[in-house]
This record gives sequence, structure tokens and C-alpha cells, in this order.
Amino acid sequence: MRLKMILRAVVLSIISAHAVAQSTITLDSPSFSIQLNRDSQTLFSLKPKGGPSNFDFVPSDKMSARNGNNQHHLGDITFRVRRAGTTAWTNADSSSARRAVTVLPASGSTLAAADLTPTLPSGSLLSITRRWVVANNQLELLFDVTNSQTTAVEIGALGAPLEFNNIFTDRTAAQTNEQCSLFDPYIGQDAGFVQVTPLLGTLPPLVVVPVGKSPLEGWRFLPESTSATPFYQSQTFEGLYEWQFHTLAYAQNEWSSVTPWNAATSVTLQPGQTRTYGLQFRLGSSIRNIDATLQAAGRPVTVGIPGFILPTDQSGKLFLNYASAVQSISVSPSGALSWTTNSEARTSGWVGYTITANTFGRSRLTITYADGTVQTVHYHVTKGATQAISTLGNFLTTNQWFNDPSDPFTRSPSVISYDREVNAIVKNDPRAWIPGLSDEAGAGSWLAAAFKQFVQPNAAEATKMEQFINQTLRPHLQNADGTVKKSVFFYQPNLVPNYQYPSSINWGNWWSWNQAASFAIDRAYDYVHVIAAYWSMYRVARNYPGLVRTSWQWYIQQAVQTTSAMTGGRVGYANDGLMGETVIRLLLDDLKREGLTANVTLIEGRMRTRAQAWGRTRYPFGSEMAWDSTGQEGVYAWAKYFGDATTATNALNSILAYQPTVPHWGYNGNARRYWDNIYGGKLQRIERQLHHYGSGLNALPVISAFQSAPTDYYLLRVGYGGLSGPLSNIDSGGFASASFHSFADTLKWDAYSGDYGPNFAGHAMGIGENTSCYTKHTFPFPDSNLANIRVTDTLSTILSGAFILNHPDFGWQAFGGTVTATSPAVTVSIKDSVRRRVFIAPIAALLTLDAGAFSTVTFNPTSHTVDLVILPAADGASGAASAPNGRLVISQTATVSGVGVLRPSTSLSQDAGAFVIPFSGGQGRVTLTP
Repeated sequence: MRLKMILRAVVLSIISAHAVAQSTITLDSPSFSIQLNRDSQTLFSLKPKGGPSNFDFVPSDKMSARNGNNQHHLGDITFRVRRAGTTAWTNADSSSARRAVTVLPASGSTLAAADLTPTLPSGSLLSITRRWVVANNQLELLFDVTNSQTTAVEIGALGAPLEFNNIFTDRTAAQTNEQCSLFDPYIGQDAGFVQVTPLLGTLPPLVVVPVGKSPLEGWRFLPESTSATPFYQSQTFEGLYEWQFHTLAYAQNEWSSVTPWNAATSVTLQPGQTRTYGLQFRLGSSIRNIDATLQAAGRPVTVGIPGFILPTDQSGKLFLNYASAVQSISVSPSGALSWTTNSEARTSGWVGYTITANTFGRSRLTITYADGTVQTVHYHVTKGATQAISTLGNFLTTNQWFNDPSDPFTRSPSVISYDREVNAIVKNDPRAWIPGLSDEAGAGSWLAAAFKQFVQPNAAEATKMEQFINQTLRPHLQNADGTVKKSVFFYQPNLVPNYQYPSSINWGNWWSWNQAASFAIDRAYDYVHVIAAYWSMYRVARNYPGLVRTSWQWYIQQAVQTTSAMTGGRVGYANDGLMGETVIRLLLDDLKREGLTANVTLIEGRMRTRAQAWGRTRYPFGSEMAWDSTGQEGVYAWAKYFGDATTATNALNSILAYQPTVPHWGYNGNARRYWDNIYGGKLQRIERQLHHYGSGLNALPVISAFQSAPTDYYLLRVGYGGLSGPLSNIDSGGFASASFHSFADTLKWDAYSGDYGPNFAGHAMGIGENTSCYTKHTFPFPDSNLANIRVTDTLSTILSGAFILNHPDFGWQAFGGTVTATSPAVTVSIKDSVRRRVFIAPIAALLTLDAGAFSTVTFNPTSHTVDLVILPAADGASGAASAPNGRLVISQTATVSGVGVLRPSTSLSQDAGAFVIPFSGGQGRVTLTP
């Protein structure tokens, strides 16, 4: 009899699960067409009205594969409770044992209501009623949480799982881009929100905001089974997260070894007491207008300038807009930040603060408003910007310098991968490329060291880079024909009998390549890093000739040969957009400047072929992965160069869909990456990575687009956030981590240097030309001395610089600088990490130094004149080489009505398109007039 009862229960459970997946009820709201599971009343479909018929914020087409227990849907709830005075927490999750909920009457604004008791475990101490309602024309999900006991109950954790369609499994590129969305949080307490952005980049986003006192206190990844389709927590399905209203029970247990984003709280309900928590779902007009959506919802809106990664030698600006006045501000850790009010806001509703960074690392501002609303804004403080780059260069060329002539894999000398947990180089890893100096995770360290010389050359470091290139890269990692190996390290004991492969490592996985696999030349991604090393050292040799022994002509020719080998038809993925390939765009510009016509023809022809192929497809962002955020950079660069505005716009929109701007240093400007820790991290898992190399590289098209449209300040906020990201990876000693682990139980930098290099590459380089000017317009020059200036085909070579703008809401501001005067002229002290690039937005003027460092820039908004003070080396750049002279390149990135082309007011000599500015008394001065 007992066996029959058990079998009957199993059958009923299966029937219930099947019904949950297949049977739905249809509801309606002003913005959405809605379907709920009939039995569970969780969300089955959420389609914006007026949108494409195949678009759904919820993965309704995958529900048949997600109909089991412990698979979370929107409308589920999780919590941990205990009777007041006890210590042990009781866990509850409405998805753990699916049963039909008890339907309650629905009328008026309530679309559907249910008692969740049947699907909650016995002994959960709470009674919960869930309601789907329409309030003020907006869809809301409400949970009425009641203490059903006769004693007080403490709720130590309470969360609402969020399920949106981020499932790429078994979808074509078109289906993924047209049907799927990505979502990211602002973990900002009462001001918190979640933005759900369709991958197409042009569809209206969904913005989830709290109802009442329902703070976004924590953001927890939801563990589910990974064993079957649609393959949860895989490269094609990142997984789901939950909005946590309270987190104390996790902070006391799984998170006890970390400092959470927000102070953990619990709430105690007295017998019979009810508290309502809720989420509201708002449809925004566009991704750029998410702030306007928040403002329409009556939520606090926050803008940080230059963002929320703040070096100690810069001041930040924080602007708040909320109906209630600021009552108090505090900071944790104590003294980490300090602030004063400012009067810079021009439009009503905004209040401004000037923020000073004091203590290295994470910090949190807590803002309390008069109405009781609590907001947290998350900062990361770095060393002074140029100092951070100095410590990075020193660490790379000392701690990470591998010098062992007996190494059988010919890795010496080199800048090699590093493990910060044990403070030692990574000489062995089962992933052959990591100790093998190639791929992103193996080349990353020497790539960062090369770009460091480009932005901040140092004599001792440049010497070591030359040793690496001449003794290791060129003779061993690269073949004589220019092809590049996938690794110089391999696992094949019979070929290196005297080498001790650690027995503690599992060498049986596919990635423990033998020699033949390691020496394969079929991966185009690896070539870009080699090109970048040559190009960076070409720049050093060209502009700081006393630092190197090898001629600039040799370096630039090696870059050309490597590019030719990559695109010669023998290398895989060469027709995909490649991480960091903006460097080839810069190489092409330098070939033009040097008059190397045959090389220009070669590179331009190879790139045109790729760009033409991309122009024939709607989604040319493919890679070796099912979906990726790496191809957009290269596709945008070449589409813009060759005048394909449609493809360039598609690439930019794609980036804006996965690179958000929120008041949190980890997510602001942080492009979507979630699988690369498997291939480059020490802690290997699928998770949302914070400031992995997607941040720096995807920022390049965004900033380039801003330079072409210099009043689109949303682009500047996103792009500068991405460019700032790589600074946060550098610890106080100079070690740079691959990425920050975002899971709430970890919240730390990965111990491996891994693939940080491409992130720093994004920080260091970029494109700034305006293709429409390049192809259609010429500018007359009244002075014959200026006849050779190529205003339209000269690139900005550094994007992580200073941006000067006159913002309609905040007045004169500088991203990467400090405004010291605004009348009659605007004077900016340049404070970014490189100090060799300034963009003056009102006149779309891009000023780049091939050598030297900007100290101050003074712009007269009436006459459009610009006064520059240039130094031989940037302040705070310890050990940086002094430039023999300043070398200034002037570019115009957009046509601005009534603004002429800037030119020096005095005669200056030119060399390869750069004005040569002599130093006198330790500085150079030049005035530019239109």
C-alpha cells in the first residue's frame, strides 16, 4: 500500500510539472501581453506591445526544457527564516517541489493572485500570497509575506528569482540577436534596478524597479542543474540571478568570508504581521533613455563623472536627481571617500557633489534621502592614474619576468603568466596556452607590457621587451614566415624527458596540447597580440629613439608581415572580428604617415575584403563561441573606415545592448563576458565577469562613435566606464588580474593574470577618425606650412585620455581631468592615466601626442582657440622616459558648424604628420587657432 502511495505521488508530481510547462493563462497590461503558467502562476511570457512578434523578454520557447523542480521562473520566491531567538535558518524555495498553487480571487487592478503554501516546504513559518497587478498603468509583481506563527519570525533572506531570455542554446545568430536579452543589476538598495536589454540594441529595454520598500540589497546567482538542455551555466546559457531584498542569512554563512556589496539586513515580523515586497516592470523607450525611465518611475537617478573608478589624483563628480532631498551621506570603509557639495548643476532637480578618493580598493557611499529612501553608490579607488600604470609596468617586467635559459620550451626571457595567490609565475598549467605565451591568457602579460611601453615608455622595461621580442617571440613563438604558434608549451613528456610535469595536474583534458597541437598556426586571435607587440615597440622606437636598439622600420615591417600571414588564407578565424585588432587600424594609419605605400595597399586590401564580407550579413559578430562580445570591435573599426555606416551602426547597437552604465564600478561600462575564466582564470567557472577584457575593447567603438557625435553623452559615459575598467584590475603592488569574480560568495579578483592584456590594450589604444570626412570632405589650409596635415585620415592613438565637454545639465566637465577655471576660458588640468590625448567635444577636436604628456589645456569657447602646456613625461609616471620633444597630431572627428580646423599659431616643423614641439624650461607651449 505504501509503495502504491509513493508511485501515485510521483505520477501526480510528473503531471503537475508537465502542466506547469504547457498550460497557460493570458493576461494584459498597457505595455505587455502576458502569459502565466496556469498551475504555478509564474511568468511564462512577457511580450512588449507593438514589438516584433518573435520577441519575448521571457524564454517561453524554452519552457518545455525548463519544467522541472529547482528550475526558477519569474514569480518564484526564495527565503531563509528562523523563529526569533533561535540560530538555525530554515530554507524555502517555491521552485524546489512544484505543486499547483491555490488560486485566489482576482478583481480590479489584480490580474492574478495565489496562495503559495502548496509549493512551499512544510515548516517554512511564512504564508505568502503572490499578486500580479497593474498599478498606475504598470505591471507589478507583489509578495504579501505574513508571519503565520504565534511567535516572532526573522526573515534572514528573501529573494525574487528573475528569468529572462538569455538562453542562446540551439539558436542561430539571427535568433539569438533578435530574440534574446541580457540583464544586469544596479545593486543600489532602494535605488536599485535591473535593466533587461534586447541583444539587437534597438528594441525598448525592460527596467525592473522596486515597489515600496523592496531594496535590491543583494544579487545572487541561482544554482540549477547543468546536465541537460538548455545547458544551464554554460557558454550558451549563463544562468539566472535573483533580486534579494534581505541577505543576512547568506552573509552569515556562504558569504561570511567576503565583504558584500551592501550591508546585510534581516527583518522580524510579529505574529500575524504582513509586509509586502514587489517589483515593477517598465518598458523604456531606448537603452540610452533608461535614466529617463527611472525618473518617470520616481526613482533616484545617478550620474558619475568620469564614472565610479576613481584614481587618488583625480576628483569625481556625483550628480543625483530625486524628488526628496538628500538627508545624509556616509561611506564604508570609513574615510575611503570624502565629498563636498558643488553648484555645477544647471538644470533643476539635480544636486552635485565633488568626490575625493582616499583609500585604495572598494568603497560604498550610502545616501539617505529625507523620505527614508536609501541608495548606495559603489566606487573603486585606484592609485594615481599614471602611478598605477607605472606599478603595472614594473610588476610585469620584474615579478613576471621569466629568465631561465635552460627552459626546454624556449619561454625565456619573457613576461609570463602569474599567480597572485602564491606570488609566483605560472610555469605549468593544464591549459597549454597559459604557460605557453600565446592565446589571450598566455600572451596577456607580455601584451600588457608592450602596450605599457607605448603609453608610458621606460628605459629598463623597453630593454627587456626588446629582449623578449628578439630572443623569444620572433625566433620561437613566431615562425620565419610570420605565422604564430598557439603555444610554445606543450604536454608530451617523451619530447622533454628532463622536464618535471607536476603530477598534481590532470594532463588528460583536450587543452593539454601535445607539441603538434601547440605549434599549430591556425588561430588568428593569437596573431593580433604579436602585431600589437611590434606596433607598440615601433611607436617607442619612432618617438623615443634613445630607448631601443632596433630600428622603427624593422618593427613596423614585422607588424606588416604578421598581418599578412594572418590574412593570407592559412589561418582560421581570420575573417572574424578579432580582439584588439584596432591595432591594425592604427598600424595602417602609421604606414600612411610613413609613406609606406606598398604596405598600405596590402593591409587596406586585406581589410577591405573582410569588411565587404561583413557588410553582406546582418550579424557579422561571430567568433569561435556560439555568441560573443569580441567581434564587434573589429567589425566596427573597418566598417567605419570603409564607409559602411549600416554595419558600423549595427555593431555599435550590439555593444550598447551588453555594455551598461550604472552607478557601480563593477558593472559600469562592463561588457558582457561570462565564460573566459574557464580558459584564463584560476577559479574556473561560468559567471558574470567584472572588467574582463570586454570592458576595454568594446569601449573603443563606443568612444569612437562619441567622437563622431560629440553631444551623445550616453556614449561617453559607457565608453569611459569601459576604458576605466582596466585600471581597477591593477592592485596596489602592480599585479593585474584577468577579472573580478561577481558571485556574491566570492567578490574578489582572480589570482591569475590570465587574459588581462587585451583589456589594457583597450585602455591604451583606439580609433578616432571620422569616415565621412575621410571619404567626402577636404579642408583648405591658408598657410602653406600646413599643406601636409592630413586632418581627416589621422587617427587618435590613445582613447583613455581626457574629454572636455559642456554638458547641458552639469556644465563644463572633464572625463580624465580637473576643470580649474571656466571663465572666460575653460582650463583643464589633465589627470588621466596616459595624458597624451585630449578631445574637446564642442569643436570635435582631437589632440594626440605621439610623445610628451599634456599638463593643461585651455579652451576659449568663443574664439575656439586652444592653449596647450606639454611636459616631457607625465607627472606621477615613475621611471617614465622623457620625450626629446613633443609630437602633436591634430584631428577633426566631426563637422561642427562654424568651427574651422585647428592649426598652430606659430610655425612648427612636421614629421610623419606630427607637429614637433620643442621643450624649453621643462615644458612646451603651443596655441592652436581655427
